[in-house]
Amino acid sequence: MARTPDLSIVIPAYNEASRIEPTIRDIVAYCRQGQRVFELLLIDDGSRDDTSSIGRRLAEEFSELKLIRLAANQGKGFAVRTGVLNAIGRVVLFADADGSTPISEIERLESALEAGADVAVGSRQRRAAGVQVKAKLHRRLIGRTFHFLVESLANPGVKDTQCGFKLFRSEVSHDLFSRMRMNGFSFDVEVLVMARRRGYRVAEVPVNWTHQPGSKVRLAVDSFQMAADLFRIRALCIKGEYEIPHLAR
Repeated sequence: MARTPDLSIVIPAYNEASRIEPTIRDIVAYCRQGQRVFELLLIDDGSRDDTSSIGRRLAEEFSELKLIRLAANQGKGFAVRTGVLNAIGRVVLFADADGSTPISEIERLESALEAGADVAVGSRQRRAAGVQVKAKLHRRLIGRTFHFLVESLANPGVKDTQCGFKLFRSEVSHDLFSRMRMNGFSFDVEVLVMARRRGYRVAEVPVNWTHQPGSKVRLAVDSFQMAADLFRIRALCIKGEYEIPHLAR
């Protein structure tokens, strides 16, 4: 019988034909070299380019890769939720399609879980020896503004909610993602708010990160939507919607 994967890696992708193949090849090479038992779930969020055809071709080459194609674009949060709820690994990582955080940085997050955390959050704001963050100035400014809003409205307890590199214990990931409601880019905030309010232990871990061109964030439209979502999350917090006791470990 096939072994249950030790690790599930979820990659949401929307029109990522120009970037997805190197990311997948890097992940497979790293995991195979480390003799990991893993699965890789590529969630095509209704792409209009060749993302799915590339995914299918790579799935024929790599037995660990599974492509899930959504019929229409639903948003990054919806895509990540789809992947997480289909994941069967003992721990679940979601990572951005652009490979801005090298897959080897998972070792930092795994150390946090081994130390007792339930969720390990890759962070571009925390500093540590040997860690470099190469970000554009305008992204830093936007990030600081968004963080101020997040702290004011939701207070998830971490400095960097938006880094697309987070690791969860399996049962924790399914508990949180089965209950999340935000389909867009604000889903990270909701998941972390929920984790904190449900009593999970969250560790924020410095990771290497390098800006990659081709971001799918539309500053004018998505920034407004994310701000609106923060008010929705705030309202749900006030109503106590996230306070259900978490699953017993």
